[in-house]
Amino acid sequence: MPQLGLLPRRAGVALLSQFLRPSCTFSPGAVHCHSQVAEAVLTSQLKPHQEKPNFIIKTPKGTRDLSPEQMVVREKILDLVISCFKRHGAKGLDTPAFELKEMLTEKYGEDSGLIYDLKDQGGELLSLRYDLTVPFARYLAMNKMKKMKRYHIGKVWRRESPTMAQGRYREFCQCDFDIAGQFDPMIPDAECLKIVCEILSGLQLGDFLIKVNDRRIVDGVFAVCGVPESKFRAIGSSIDKLDKMSWKDVRHEMVAKKGLAPVVADQIGDYVQCHGGVSLVEQMFQDPRLSKNKQALEGLEDLKLLFEYLTLFGISEKISFDLSLARGLDYYTGVIYEAILLQTPAQAEEDPLSIGSVAAGGRYDRLVGMFDPKGQSVPCVGLSIGVERIFSIVEQRMKTLGEKVRTTETQVFVATPQKNFLHERLKLITELWDAGIKAEMLYKNNPKLLTQLHYCENMGIPLVVIIGEQELKEGVIKLRSVASRKEVAIKRENFVAEVQKHLCES
Repeated sequence: MPQLGLLPRRAGVALLSQFLRPSCTFSPGAVHCHSQVAEAVLTSQLKPHQEKPNFIIKTPKGTRDLSPEQMVVREKILDLVISCFKRHGAKGLDTPAFELKEMLTEKYGEDSGLIYDLKDQGGELLSLRYDLTVPFARYLAMNKMKKMKRYHIGKVWRRESPTMAQGRYREFCQCDFDIAGQFDPMIPDAECLKIVCEILSGLQLGDFLIKVNDRRIVDGVFAVCGVPESKFRAIGSSIDKLDKMSWKDVRHEMVAKKGLAPVVADQIGDYVQCHGGVSLVEQMFQDPRLSKNKQALEGLEDLKLLFEYLTLFGISEKISFDLSLARGLDYYTGVIYEAILLQTPAQAEEDPLSIGSVAAGGRYDRLVGMFDPKGQSVPCVGLSIGVERIFSIVEQRMKTLGEKVRTTETQVFVATPQKNFLHERLKLITELWDAGIKAEMLYKNNPKLLTQLHYCENMGIPLVVIIGEQELKEGVIKLRSVASRKEVAIKRENFVAEVQKHLCES
């Protein structure tokens, strides 16, 4: 007899019934009895496959759930970010969570190994999106669009080692703003930096600095120092780690792991340890080696113009020309930038959390052309806000200060002190909902008044409307302030208007 545990449930029952069928002709009871036997055998066969004694309920590595309290904080951050994007005229856009694998390959340099590939599901090789920039470029090329100012809030996935205490995850949210189109130099770039300043100032995270460089200057430095062009991106990726590693360690990586000559590495070190304001831009114009490199001069000219616009925007003091900034992604072609939070020594002692950059971006003029059949490019510049890292900072500070968060926005609670008033409560809450007022009630026929009032206090609901026998008889409703515990009687027919009035005053 075949093993029933290896068969689908219905097939197992049918097969078992064939072996039992001759005895089923004696009585209806026998059929019922044998049906129970079949069920019992199937249950015993299936049970071992259903039990998982070593099964641990957890989220995958590098991911997390967000509690209602955390969602409130997160939504406030996102609301501020989106509000700023809209203030600057951006349109919303969304793209699929996964793309054709060929759309993502050869766009991220060394980071391409961090892309999540999906199992073949019917002829298409797919990957989860690594960022929101490449899908945006694909969207522009696919729809033959030459101009667009857009924002996009969405999740991305990276197969890297997560450091969750520092806001680094394998699944995380990105908030992007990009300007696509042919415009006069540095005007859109300056606006992107203004947006970063507005958002970081609005979130009140403390003092911050935005490092700025240009990919052409980076490549110019590599060229005049003697780096082979084939190693530009690999060496750039090492330089980009200077915010996490010492120059000694970065130099060792370039020489020992990437085969760069020590003398070349030392020459790069003379440049990448320089940072300052517009005066450093002027100084680089006079550099005997860099001033002879055409690419570097183009980058310096644009940075000089950029600082002029940033001064007019009133944010130049927040910007630092930093030659160590390289931005490892392959698609950047011009200005690049990265925002970091500055900590005083006292803050660093109290809160040793090392977060890294909280916003970054740059110019990528050739990415759209990589998708276009004719290779036609659309110049683009954009920024990305590091929501997860910002959220980690805000969450940590709230814990330190002991701040509590309301998880709902309920304004009014409908209560009763007596039994058999469910119908009246349903009528009242319907009127409140229809008037656009956020209201709740307990899902019980006869809840105790004390239970209802405790619920309001625990949830931070400011107002309670109370209906009982006395109120029904007098044609009134009691309106109670949860904070002061004061009660006033209001006319039943005007109760919604009175509630709205009290909500406006509070």
